[in-house]
Amino acid sequence: MKKIVIALMLTGTFGLSFAQSDYYNDYRRSINDVNWQSVAEDLLLSVSQTNQLNSLNDRYRDYDSWNRTYVSHPDRWREDRYNEIERILGREKYTKFKKNYYKGQNPVAVYNRNKNNDKKNKGHKNKEYKMNREKRHHH
Repeated sequence: MKKIVIALMLTGTFGLSFAQSDYYNDYRRSINDVNWQSVAEDLLLSVSQTNQLNSLNDRYRDYDSWNRTYVSHPDRWREDRYNEIERILGREKYTKFKKNYYKGQNPVAVYNRNKNNDKKNKGHKNKEYKMNREKRHHH
């Protein structure tokens, strides 16, 4: 019985850590997918604003430092990060930032949507498989 309980606990732990790493990967993409030097040039940011953005991007240099902050709410990084970017840039420049880099959408919503993409695709593939299987059986 103890072995079953331990196995279930380990499964839960690994399942959670996998989900956590997906959030962390989104967090890293939110930094790496944007050329921050171009952002600074395009939006005519001050040296102070550029330094604050660079500091924000360097805040969590690895998974462990990120996870210490977001262990219980891994999806909170989006709101925290983009609220901080808006604070640094100011509303007007933040709106331009969203327009240029997120096609006018709220980046928080973009990453919320991304986290569900895999689920949608898995369901869709499963549905296709079932439909194809049914076609094969009817012939």
